[in-house]
Amino acid sequence: MSSQSIEITIDKRNIVTLTLNRPEVHNAVSLEMIRELRKIIAELNSDPEPRGVILTGAGQTFCAGMDLRWMQKISTQNRAKRISEATELSEMLNELDQLNKPLIGKINGNSFGGAIGLISCCDYALAIEDAEFSLTEVLLGLLPATISPFVIRKIGASNARRIMLNAHRFSAKEAVSFGLVSKAVSIQSLEEEIDNETNELLRCSPEAVSSTKNLISEVRGREPHAIREYTIEKLADAWETESVKKGIEAFFSKRSSKWS
Repeated sequence: MSSQSIEITIDKRNIVTLTLNRPEVHNAVSLEMIRELRKIIAELNSDPEPRGVILTGAGQTFCAGMDLRWMQKISTQNRAKRISEATELSEMLNELDQLNKPLIGKINGNSFGGAIGLISCCDYALAIEDAEFSLTEVLLGLLPATISPFVIRKIGASNARRIMLNAHRFSAKEAVSFGLVSKAVSIQSLEEEIDNETNELLRCSPEAVSSTKNLISEVRGREPHAIREYTIEKLADAWETESVKKGIEAFFSKRSSKWS
């Protein structure tokens, strides 16, 4: 994996870190970054080795949202071109949301506009206490359109109205209360807190974690009776995996499972 606007690292635990790497423009998302991220997601989905993915930003900002120079260019294009590029953004968000590995947001600074969409696609996120957030689109005469399904699902319609309609600028503490991020921590402890989260993840079967993430996607928003057969089949499938045999054997042997 290689990229110009996204720095990719992988540690000895097979945890991948994706760093939005345009600090000179506060990691604003360009069309090129969208295309690079889609390629990276496809490669991660096809690679069984990585155990989890961390998404963060270079410098003191997580992400300033969409690149305004790109937005300005879009305003001069014909409708078909606008639709095409908006589709690329929407598809990137969906692919990020459906990544087959856990995605942890490491929110290292301010996050505006489309950055809220990126955070909403994370399975969970930790933010520094000093970070500020805002859906700024309406200040520019725009709509938070392509990110809205992910943001509203994450924080609920009531909270979305609170922050989408007036570009309300809110703190990390409020972000926790909205459900956008899981925890607000000091900048000094962010690395340690992220390590704690990834270490918890590494205790678990990679196969079971990936299947559970897919299970959540299939089950959310549906009535229990509508997905009863599906959940029965999924549990039966799990019983047939090597992971469950290994995990149960380790439990009865009173030892921790060593997942590769």
